Amino acid sequence: MFRQNRLIAAPVVMAMMLLVALALPLRAAERGALERFLEVTGFDVALESIRLSADSAPEMLGLQSEDFGSEWSRLVRDVFDTELMHGMAMDILSETLSDDLLDHAADFYASDLGQRLVAVENKAHMAEDDGLKAESGAAIVAGLERIGSPRLETLRRLNVASDVEEISVRAIQEVQIRFLLAAAGAGVIELQMEEPDLREAMRAQADELGAQIAANALANAAYTYQSFSDDDLLAYAEALEHPEMQQVYTLMNAVQYEIMANRFEAVATRLAAMQPSQDL
Repeated sequence: MFRQNRLIAAPVVMAMMLLVALALPLRAAERGALERFLEVTGFDVALESIRLSADSAPEMLGLQSEDFGSEWSRLVRDVFDTELMHGMAMDILSETLSDDLLDHAADFYASDLGQRLVAVENKAHMAEDDGLKAESGAAIVAGLERIGSPRLETLRRLNVASDVEEISVRAIQEVQIRFLLAAAGAGVIELQMEEPDLREAMRAQADELGAQIAANALANAAYTYQSFSDDDLLAYAEALEHPEMQQVYTLMNAVQYEIMANRFEAVATRLAAMQPSQDL
């Protein structure tokens, strides 16, 4: 259950102020539990991977990060500051993630299997050679297909359980739209179409993007979890498919994409003060 704001009648304002004051230590304790949860799940590593994705921002505008010289590195360091993004995540999750859901997910990720999974997922997040990872993963998938291995279906279950295709397509396109609109609003680019037309153009590409994401996700999962047994992966799939874990994943994914969109909007605003090929 998520916390909701409620309208308070005037006669109970003073009582409500007292309740808020009494609730502050409890909220602090809840934030402490949330901090531990983010630590045990390696959430900050996922945030760091958002920073690594920043080089794609100029490409959306037909530019390259190298066009901005050393100023680009400073911009990325400031806008995609991990502590800043961590604070954004804490603020959102402290108002939306219930104690029951938090405890359910934390129990799994604190287990031996959960910690081993986090370790390899963190390593995969920070891998710089995505080309090699994708190529190796695709080769593993091809090998599993040749022998008709049931492991392939388990990997697909992992991706479906984490809602990879359905959420990712909408989220990636929303990040792109918000970034382009922010860049246009800052005078960095001039859009050739209105927002409704831009969204329609994005929707027309959704199926193709979804198929690409699904293929990439399968190859990535095959590569990332190659050291795990079939039984381990089956246990992971079942854990992810649990209704409470589904709620947690939906929320955590939404938080990551909201932070990404917010930070890309900030990049667009900062780009307005920069010029390509300017090494400041």
